[in-house]
Amino acid sequence: MRRISTGSPFEAALGYSRAVVKGPWCFVSGTTGYDYAAMTMPDSAAEQAQNAFATIFATLAEAGFAPADIVRVQYTVTDPALVEEIAPVLGEAMKEVRPAATMVVAGLIRPEMKVEIEVTAFRG
Repeated sequence: MRRISTGSPFEAALGYSRAVVKGPWCFVSGTTGYDYAAMTMPDSAAEQAQNAFATIFATLAEAGFAPADIVRVQYTVTDPALVEEIAPVLGEAMKEVRPAATMVVAGLIRPEMKVEIEVTAFRG
């Protein structure tokens, strides 16, 4: 088993890895829209989704996986009204991959967080 970290302060504080690789599987933790280099969060839900996918794709690459290996995605949004705003970003990121998907409306741990994305990838 291999653990991947982005160095996010949340990972250390909450005791989790950005991703865990086990055999042909890569489990990427729920990822919000922070720019982890600057520790800033855009106001726009669409920009948050773009940042989340950028972090997820970089994590997958570090783990030796590609976006095309994604087999499952879960989206969490804080308000159903955000779906229209983020839909083009989700469609663009997943248009060729077309994984099994779930979308949930729920609160997130910080008020500035509007979107969280979690993926599972399989290589084999």
